[in-house]
Amino acid sequence: MFKVGDQAVYPAQGVGVVEAIETRQMCGQVHDYYILRIIDNDMTILVPVANASQVGLRRLISRENLSSVYSLLGEKRAGQLAISSWSRRQREYHDRIKTNDPLEVAQVLRELYLIREAKELSYGEKKVLELARRLLVKELALAEGITEDAVNSRLETMIN
Repeated sequence: MFKVGDQAVYPAQGVGVVEAIETRQMCGQVHDYYILRIIDNDMTILVPVANASQVGLRRLISRENLSSVYSLLGEKRAGQLAISSWSRRQREYHDRIKTNDPLEVAQVLRELYLIREAKELSYGEKKVLELARRLLVKELALAEGITEDAVNSRLETMIN
């Protein structure tokens, strides 16, 4: 699926680079692992090759799907704003981020921006907004071959 040097997106951690594919023995069993270094924080994650798709490891968003993400971010309606309790929204947002689907992450980001227009975000809401933003901006920048600042500017323009 992946080869050394490929970029891959790991759920809730972001974009990483496959630095090696190694065979290791763990718990008495021998398996092949992707050695994935997350770009943002240099964290190293071992992902079993056989379970890569089950854990949500995927390729960067395709150029064809970029417009879907930007279109969703530009919409001024929010689907889940009816969930009034922050703890329920937070659980929902984290579950959607963990899906590792860029459209789900974009929906979380859009909804939090819309909430921010109506009221001041709590500390927890700000943390989720920053996580969604960081994950999405990094992936979009790499997929488009532009800087993160350019993506951030585009997002700010779309949302404001």
